[in-house]
Amino acid sequence: MSLSQGQPARSGLFLFIMMMLPFTLSAAEPFELKTAEVVSRTVSRERVLDGLIEAVKQATVSAQTHGRVIRVNYDVDDFVEKGAILLQFRDTEQRAQYDAAQANYKEAESDYRRIKDLYAKKLVSKSALDKAKARLEAGRAKRDQARENLENTRVRAPYSGIVVKRHIEVGEVANVGQKLFTGISLESLRVTVNVPEDMINIIRKKKQARVILERPVALNIKADSLTISPFADPDSHTFVVRVNLPKGDFHVYPGMFAKVAFAIDEQPKLVVPRAALVHRSEVQAVYTLDEAGRLHFRQVRVGRHLPDGKVIILAGLGEGEKIALDPIQAVARLKAQQPEDAE
Repeated sequence: MSLSQGQPARSGLFLFIMMMLPFTLSAAEPFELKTAEVVSRTVSRERVLDGLIEAVKQATVSAQTHGRVIRVNYDVDDFVEKGAILLQFRDTEQRAQYDAAQANYKEAESDYRRIKDLYAKKLVSKSALDKAKARLEAGRAKRDQARENLENTRVRAPYSGIVVKRHIEVGEVANVGQKLFTGISLESLRVTVNVPEDMINIIRKKKQARVILERPVALNIKADSLTISPFADPDSHTFVVRVNLPKGDFHVYPGMFAKVAFAIDEQPKLVVPRAALVHRSEVQAVYTLDEAGRLHFRQVRVGRHLPDGKVIILAGLGEGEKIALDPIQAVARLKAQQPEDAE
C-alpha cells in the first residue's frame, strides 16, 4: 500500500500533539473534564438594517481678515490636528498695526502710572487720573484688537479632522467671510439609518441599538445615543434615525457602510460559552456528555454572539444538557473512550 506525501507528516504531527498534551488520558489515570450546562436566558431580539457612517461635525472655515494668501499647509484628504495652521496670509499691515498699538499702550500705561503717583501725592486732580485711565483702557482695547487681527492672518483648524475641500489658492486675495476650507471631524461619528414605519414606535420606546462593523472579525459597538426624526419621508415612509457612536478610534470614516441592530423585544434563548464551540470547515459543533459520561460530537446551529462571551444556540441542543468547555480536552477524552465503545 502506498502512502500519499502528506500522510506521514499529518500522522507525525498528530502523535506529537497527543504526546505534548498534559492531560493525556490513560485507563489508569482518568481526569476530570470541565463541563457546563446549556441554559436558557432572556435576550433581546434584534432587527438589522443597513446604514451610512457620517461625521457629526462638518464646518467651513472662512477668512476673518482681508489679505493675500502666502502659504497653504494642507490639501484635500489631509488629516489635520486641532489648532494646526491651515494657511497664512501676508501679515505686514496687521503686524505694523499691532506694533503701533502695542507702543501706544505702553506709553499710556507709563503715563497712567506717573499720574497715579502724582495723584497719591495730591499734585494732580482726580479728573487727570480718570483721563489717564481712560487712555490706558482705550490703548489696551486697540492693542487687543490689533493682536486678534494679526492672529487672524494664521487660519487654524477648529477641530481634528480631514480636509474635504479647499476653496482658495496661494496668491489669491481673500475678503472677510470668504470660504477657505471645508472639513469633517473624526472625533464624533454617527450612522444614519432609514427605519421602516412599523419599527419606529418600538425604537422610540427602547432606544437600544448596536453598530456592527463587518471586518475579518465583526466588531459590535453599543450606541452612545439615538436621534430619531419626528416625521417620516413622504415618499419612502421611513424615519431617519441617527445612531451616535461613542468616543474612540474604530478605524471607520464617513461614507462607509455599517449595519445597525435595533432591539425589538426579548425572548428566551439557549446559550453556551463561546469557547465550547468547535469549528470544522463550515460545521459548528460542541461535545456533549450523556448520562453515562460518554462524549458525543454534536452539530449545532449558532446565532449571534453576546458581549459576555456566550453564544446563542438556535438548534442542536436542549436546555440542561452538559457540554465540554474545552474542545481539546474533549478530543483526548473521546480518543480514550473509543476502545470502550468498541467493547
